[in-house]
Amino acid sequence: MKFEKPSVSIADQIALLEARGMAVPDRAHTAHCLQHISYYRLRAYWLPFEDRAPPNGEHRFKNGTTFDKVLDLYIFDRRLRLLVMDAIERVEVSLRGCWAHHLAMNYGPHGYLEPALYGRADRYAQAFARLIEDINRSKDTFIVHYKSKYDDPEQPPIWMTAEVVSLGQLSMWYSNLKSRADRQAIAKTYGLDETVLVSVAHHLTYVRNICAHHGRLWNKQVTVKMIVPKSPASLKLAINQNVQGRLYNTLALLGNLMGLVAPGNQWRQHLLELMDSCPLADESAMGFPQNWKNLPAWN
Repeated sequence: MKFEKPSVSIADQIALLEARGMAVPDRAHTAHCLQHISYYRLRAYWLPFEDRAPPNGEHRFKNGTTFDKVLDLYIFDRRLRLLVMDAIERVEVSLRGCWAHHLAMNYGPHGYLEPALYGRADRYAQAFARLIEDINRSKDTFIVHYKSKYDDPEQPPIWMTAEVVSLGQLSMWYSNLKSRADRQAIAKTYGLDETVLVSVAHHLTYVRNICAHHGRLWNKQVTVKMIVPKSPASLKLAINQNVQGRLYNTLALLGNLMGLVAPGNQWRQHLLELMDSCPLADESAMGFPQNWKNLPAWN
């Protein structure tokens, strides 16, 4: 099938929205948003305002839909991404440190490069090749200093390596550790079983990538799911067992982890305030249970 949709000017984009039933009280402001955000990006945020399309017909907007409501939902999602990124950053930094410290103390500064520590040789080879790329590409002072001063071992110690690997690569190194005892010792820091932490690291990598690429997050169907934690008790109670693949369980997990890695933080309070600020964001579409604010994890 040949793509034949024409390019549409911003003025015509506004006319199209109005023709479909969206109120545009401030055309200049709307034109500015379409110029700097884009029609296509905002389209994801007016989908909840659309009525079911008739056969072979265009979707129309529900009565009362305005461009400002769409923009409010867009701004809410942007603030949500920033809040989620803040938590994932702190969890990632913590996981880097715990991974590096455990392996350094048990296998020495460069023991992490020993292939015998890992369960799958192909995954080790892949991770090692990517690590070399990351190190060679790095302009960090500590990497440059190591490379200029030492040649044996050729690669930096694990506490330096931990600072240049991505969360996705860290997830691969951790999950491929052959010894369950090693994985469990790191997971114990977070009160989780190692199988859960393996899945959590993979899941958070996926969510982080959505945020880093400015994707729609609030009602996203998350395809890379995590194993639902059975402990600690407050987290188990907070998890919505009836909904998988929605953002709420990720938020409950991050709230718990933030309490561990950054005691006294206000992250959960900021989330509560953000949810209250945008009634247009359908909590059920995000997987929130009806009584979530009354659960111990959120108090």
